[in-house]
Amino acid sequence: MLDNISFANPEFFWLLLLLPLAVLWYFYKRKEQVASLKIPTIKGLTNTGFLPKLKPLLFLLRLLALTAIIVAIARPQTEDISTKTKTTKGIDIVMAIDVSSSMLARDLKPNRLAALKEVAAEFIKERPNDRIGLVAYAGEAYTKTPITSDKAIVLRALRDITYGQLNDGTAIGMGLATSVNRLKESKASSKIIILLTDGVNNSGFIEPQTAADLAIEYGIKTYTIGLGTNGNALSPVAYNSDGSFRYGMRQVEIDEDLLKDIAKSTGGKFFRATDNEKLEAIYDEINKLEKTEIEEFKYYKYEEKFRSWVLLAGALLLLEWLLRNTIFRSFI
Repeated sequence: MLDNISFANPEFFWLLLLLPLAVLWYFYKRKEQVASLKIPTIKGLTNTGFLPKLKPLLFLLRLLALTAIIVAIARPQTEDISTKTKTTKGIDIVMAIDVSSSMLARDLKPNRLAALKEVAAEFIKERPNDRIGLVAYAGEAYTKTPITSDKAIVLRALRDITYGQLNDGTAIGMGLATSVNRLKESKASSKIIILLTDGVNNSGFIEPQTAADLAIEYGIKTYTIGLGTNGNALSPVAYNSDGSFRYGMRQVEIDEDLLKDIAKSTGGKFFRATDNEKLEAIYDEINKLEKTEIEEFKYYKYEEKFRSWVLLAGALLLLEWLLRNTIFRSFI
């Protein structure tokens, strides 16, 4: 009867402490009411029956009725909460992902691209109220997914990103410009690009600074991430006869100055990820920096449950009165 029930006045449960005192008082008064009588023999008095021994049942019924009354005045009730949320500050995000051959380097586990996709997927899942799009770039760039609130589509598109879908190279300007193009018509109060690369700009017909100027013009903040360990990394260096990559140690070259300039000029921030843990920490930090403001409304509906306890107390008292004035009448 008490499942999923709260109490509006739980302080009244302190009255339950009176019940043990009532029990002690009952037995004390009962002892006083027993008179002593000296007789030569108890023969003829031993067959008095079982009914008098049940007389304490009347007191028990009263205790139970009192308990039910205390529960009733504590006001048991069920609570139904309905919540409505309203996004008061939406954020549109485009994630620009480098898919050049160097993203297959194994300084992150199992490789840079796989590690990025795993971390980016968690980032997407933690942005339920934002619209997110994907841009893939290497020697050229294209929109993998336009900005959408359907996270299942974005996650599926992210899983499908692989090396070999574009000409090799690193066209940072193209990747950034394509991302700006996806956001320039956005009406969101905040627009951001997360641009990740592991190299230097060596392809494309749009200069990175030109793309950054476009981002500034449209009020788009850009976070840049340089991905790769410091020093050398086990990277693709040539093709084997079967078409697979041959790996060897290569110097990691990331144009940090360019990435810092893009981030600073657009109001963003530059990060350097040298391992899986650092990459995850970077996306966590961006997640915290770009908060979506949510206005939440909670509606409470209470349903009172004290009536059943009042009826139970009344029924117990009525039963006690009937027993007292019928079956136990001759013993009172």
